[in-house]
Amino acid sequence: MSEQHAEHTDAWGDPYPVHAPDTAPPAAPAAVTPADAADAARLVSFGLQPKLLPARDAGYAELLRRYREESAFARLADAVATGLGLIVLEVSTRAGMAVTAGEDSVFAVRMGDYARRASSDAADRFLHGLAHLAVAAMAFPRPEDLADDAYIGRITVNGVDAFVRQACHRLEERAEEQGDNTDPATDAPGLESGWRIYARRSATGATKDARRLSGSTTGIIGKAVAFLTDSGFLQRTGDDAGGTYRTTARYQLQVRDMAGSAAMAELLELGVVPVTDGSATLLPPPDPDSLELAADAGLPFHS
Repeated sequence: MSEQHAEHTDAWGDPYPVHAPDTAPPAAPAAVTPADAADAARLVSFGLQPKLLPARDAGYAELLRRYREESAFARLADAVATGLGLIVLEVSTRAGMAVTAGEDSVFAVRMGDYARRASSDAADRFLHGLAHLAVAAMAFPRPEDLADDAYIGRITVNGVDAFVRQACHRLEERAEEQGDNTDPATDAPGLESGWRIYARRSATGATKDARRLSGSTTGIIGKAVAFLTDSGFLQRTGDDAGGTYRTTARYQLQVRDMAGSAAMAELLELGVVPVTDGSATLLPPPDPDSLELAADAGLPFHS
């Protein structure tokens, strides 16, 4: 053995020649361990707690870091979510692991289930669905609002009620222009067949001690925003105008997911919420003749 080879062997403990390839074969990916699976499931469980923010939980923040930096761990967490019937909308420091339930998921919030908890009356169930739709439309009235991660929507209970009543007025005018009878057709789009229900309902129906009735339109909207607040979609900011609220990143992601629904398009196309300085205002549409209702409108949530 030459002195040069001997020195190389002594220095590195390597019997191969000095001119061995510089690039070592890639290491095999580390096997997924039960601990990794547990951490992935834990991350998904954090995502199912919408009020929990990564900035307030070191364990949550660490799992988010792993998701962003370890592709194998990210795939594992995605697989856990898929197995539970969840759809991952975003994984970020601002929203955490934001998930929404697929239609067949045990975690799906169905409009019927939600409304039955609030009321047994069929008309009230429709109004609860309309309230949720109106909150979403007023919180993010423009496509660019949904696209801008920095945008924060702000709504009030009374403002949402005024918005829906403005929409009802527009639909009433349209029905009169078209000579429609007072009873909506059974195959009419959702808002066309339901505006009369809302318009006839008292806005407050306050009791003797000045509390608004739960069956009034502001009472129904109040329940809707309370549900959204409990779900981490809205944050209450004050008591003015029946209650003031701001949107969260998680709600923006949820509304993005439902923005293509026919019911959302139908309500927005009425043109009663143009935005000027960032706050919604109730104004007549600039070109009402150009607006058409979307057919077969449905409500948000799973049916």
